[in-house]
Amino acid sequence: MIDPCFVDANVFVYAINPAEALKRELALTLLARLWSEQRARTSVQVINEFYAVVTRKLRRQVPPAEAQAQLEDLLEWNPLPIDSALLRQARTIESRYKLNWWDCLIVAAARAQNCAILYSEDLQHGGIYDGVKVLNPFIAQVQEEATPWRQPLVSPHRPRGRPRKQAASA
Repeated sequence: MIDPCFVDANVFVYAINPAEALKRELALTLLARLWSEQRARTSVQVINEFYAVVTRKLRRQVPPAEAQAQLEDLLEWNPLPIDSALLRQARTIESRYKLNWWDCLIVAAARAQNCAILYSEDLQHGGIYDGVKVLNPFIAQVQEEATPWRQPLVSPHRPRGRPRKQAASA
C-alpha cells in the first residue's frame, strides 16, 4: 500500500465552497481518490478549523446544520485527536522549523499517522518538515501519486578536495 496522505482544513473548505469552482473540483477529486484508496488522514484540529471557517469566515456561510453533516462525514476519516504526545511533537517541530503553532500541530499529526504527504495551501509547496512533504493541491494540479516520496539521503558535509575552476567566458 502506498503511504497515507494528510489533508488540511483548507482542502475540505474548498470542497464545500462553490465560490472557487476550479479549486473545488480539484479538492473534490483529491478527496475522492484518497478516500477510495484508503489513504486519507486528518486530525480533530483540522475538523474544528473546517467547521469554524465554513460557518463563520466564508462569504457565503454554510448553515450550521449542513456544516455539522459535513463534520459527521469527516469523522468517518477517524481523525487523530490532540493528546500530550502530539503537543510535545508539535513543540519540537516549532523549535526546529519556526512555523506557527497551528501548523506545527498539523505537521505533528501527519507525522504521527506516518503520512509522506501533507496536502495544504497554508505551508510552503514542496517544503519538508520532519519527513513530511507539503504539496499544495491547487498548484499545477499536483501529480505525485505514482511513487511515494521519500526524503533523499544527502550528505550534510561539503564535497572533499579543491573546487574546480570554471572555464573563462570568451
